[in-house]
Amino acid sequence: MKAKVKGMLEKLSSVEDQMGDPAVVSNQKKYTELASEHKYLTRLKEKWDRLESVENSIIDDQDFLKTEADEQFRSEIEEELEALKKERDSLIKEIEVIIIPPDPTDNKNTIVEIRAGTGGDEAAIFVGDCVRMYRHFADSKGWSFEALSFTESDVGGFKEYQFALSGEGAYRFMKYEGGTHRVQRVPKTETQGRVHTSAITVAVLIEPDEDEEVNIEEKDIRVDTYRASGAGGQHVNTTDSAVRITHLPTGLVSYCSEERSQIKNRAKAMRLLRAKIADKARLEKEKEIAEDRASQVGSGDRSERIRTYNFPQNRLTDHRIDLTLFSLAEVMEGDLDQVVGPLVAFYYQKRLQADHHAG
Repeated sequence: MKAKVKGMLEKLSSVEDQMGDPAVVSNQKKYTELASEHKYLTRLKEKWDRLESVENSIIDDQDFLKTEADEQFRSEIEEELEALKKERDSLIKEIEVIIIPPDPTDNKNTIVEIRAGTGGDEAAIFVGDCVRMYRHFADSKGWSFEALSFTESDVGGFKEYQFALSGEGAYRFMKYEGGTHRVQRVPKTETQGRVHTSAITVAVLIEPDEDEEVNIEEKDIRVDTYRASGAGGQHVNTTDSAVRITHLPTGLVSYCSEERSQIKNRAKAMRLLRAKIADKARLEKEKEIAEDRASQVGSGDRSERIRTYNFPQNRLTDHRIDLTLFSLAEVMEGDLDQVVGPLVAFYYQKRLQADHHAG
């Protein structure tokens, strides 16, 4: 890893020189590309410099321990050493993810659709918990979070919730969230203290760019308008502002009832529909390429059970990479890096292996 990072960081001064070139400054496209690379390499340099500093501190502390006789001082050094080793391990993991080559889809706007599955009320409450978790994660990454559509549940939470994320690395860090998420906990309504198991499904879609062709003809869609109602069935609006759009050739459906304006709801529903149609076409194309090719690796089969959240044990398990963490409370507050980082690294290695075998 050291040689790879050093090689990458050697490019930093070259990138800085190019950014100062008047010919490059006047070329908006080239300058934007260089600025993005500069930001990426600067982040890598910050992490690498910190790692080297931490490793030097570890060596210093280990040397102190060889000669220090005072028990209290030894205890303080050992405590500091333990914290430094934890930070070193965390930095190494972060750097391993950073040096994975960028993918063209990494920074694409991403639409996430979460639905309550088995477990009724408890599943709907967990949808709400996960929306909050992803919102906090988005905040920590500096992404924008935009609610597109949702249906509230009578008991709190949501039967379904769709939102859009945009920002650097949005799709890179969200693409492996697609699948079935299982939750095990004691529901608030359970008087006997028994643990219930329920599930939600998550779909992660790339939002098509303006120049990406997704042809939706008027004759191929049916638009229904209806009156939006909130939790408990009370009417939120007194006009038929909610919009449901059905794409007749594929049977795909999208809807939006969040805005008071029918025009705004229709625009949001169309955004969601375009993403669904593009996603369906993308998956079909991947299957055509080959059943066992790298493109199929981690494509986010929505029927696959990918993760279990066990609240009584504060345990999160990702079944795809045999990852078990006893820090569920932190994850639910948005600290998802400890889960998505290893996933990005795992699927990158898997792609390399698949490409190697195919070649």
